[in-house]
Parts: sequence; structure tokens; C-alpha cells
Amino acid sequence: MPNQTFRSLVDTVLNDNKGERVVRFEHLGQVYWLKQAEKLTGAMRFLKANPKTAIQTEIETLTQLAKQGAQVPELVCFDDNFLVVADVGKTLSEWIVNPEIDQAKRLRILTDSGEALAKLHSLGLAHGRPALRDISWHDGKVSFIDFEASQNSKDITYQQRRDILVYIHSLYRYLGPNHEMIAPVIKAYRDAGGEHIWQEAKAWIAPWQFLYYALYPLKDIGGKDLRPIYWLLWHFKQVN
Repeated sequence: MPNQTFRSLVDTVLNDNKGERVVRFEHLGQVYWLKQAEKLTGAMRFLKANPKTAIQTEIETLTQLAKQGAQVPELVCFDDNFLVVADVGKTLSEWIVNPEIDQAKRLRILTDSGEALAKLHSLGLAHGRPALRDISWHDGKVSFIDFEASQNSKDITYQQRRDILVYIHSLYRYLGPNHEMIAPVIKAYRDAGGEHIWQEAKAWIAPWQFLYYALYPLKDIGGKDLRPIYWLLWHFKQVN
């Protein structure tokens, strides 16, 4: 309905998609995502956090991060049981397999993400799991989705160090040992203000470098999460 208000459209989407965790819809040419409180059944009602509390925590986190200047999706509307955010483009994991773009554009998208992660860290914030599937890119703008870090933690350095380790692991997970592509992406993070955290990560991982030799036989044949651990160790062993 062309004249339907945004909130009435949201109500229609909710009514038509009861129980659906995430729903995509459009309004006036713009894509939005509606996320509802999870419907827990059985033992999951005792094992997971209260769904209403979880959705409210996500709303509060997005609001707080936006106020602090983090690159997060716009929170358009919300209620006790749902939230709606504006679409922020394809995720990096989607971009890198897109056959319509060349290697130069893939590299630009990835280096943009490295710079954006450094900017997030420079704001004193952390993501918690900045894998390529949790970072979006659209027309040069990077957005972080699905934050897992506690922004109120006193040990923000620990969280940021974990961020860069997860990020580098994810680069190798999705790209493989493609050092020509990965090296400039990590350099973009370091040059954009992430040098201190990168050095923190290098120092933290040093005692674990003995795994580099243990994992060598699996560097090409291990599982999709195990192989990147070898290449993560390789990175910090080879790069100063």
C-alpha cells in the first residue's frame, strides 16, 4: 500500500510473520529488517536469557553505540518484543564471493572494514565477534551488526584484542591463505589507529606459538575453523 504509514506497515509485517525471528521488508524503496524476540520452547526456556530482556538489551546497545559514534545500523523503531533497523548492505562474506565485482573492489571493501574496526576501537568500543559475516558494506560505508561485546566492561583492551584475533581468523577462514589480499587489510587496520591493539594481540598470542608447528600438517586439510588458526599464528609469527 503506497500510502501506508511506516508503523502500520511494521504492524502488518508483524501480524503476517508471527514467530519469525528476522524478516526483511521494504518501504518507499528502502529495505528494513524486523527482528522479533525469540520464541523459546522446551529446555531452551531455562538455558537462554529471557527473550524480551535480550531484545531490549539489543535496543539499548544500538542506541548507546550510535550516540558514541559507532558505525551501526539505524534503529528505526522498536517496542517490547521487536526492533526494526535500516538495511546496511551485503555482509563482507557475501561481497567477497560476489561474481559481479573484481579483486580491486573486494580489496577496497575489506580495507574499508579494517579501517572501520580501528575507528571503532579508537572510540573505546568493541564488537565481540567481528567476523566477515557480521560486518556490512554499502557504497563505501561499513556497518557493524550483531554486537556481542559488553561496552561497559572495564577491560576493553581484552575485548578489542579478541576483536582483532577474531577478525584476522575470519579473513583466513573466508579467503584462505591468500596473503596478497589479507596483508593490506590488516595493515589498513594498523595504520588507521589499531597498531596498539595489534601489538597487544601479538604479545598475547606469543605463548601459543608452539601450536604453529603442531597445526602445520592441518594447514591445508583441517576444518574450516581449524585451518585459520594455523594461518593466524603464521601471521603473528611472520609480521612485525
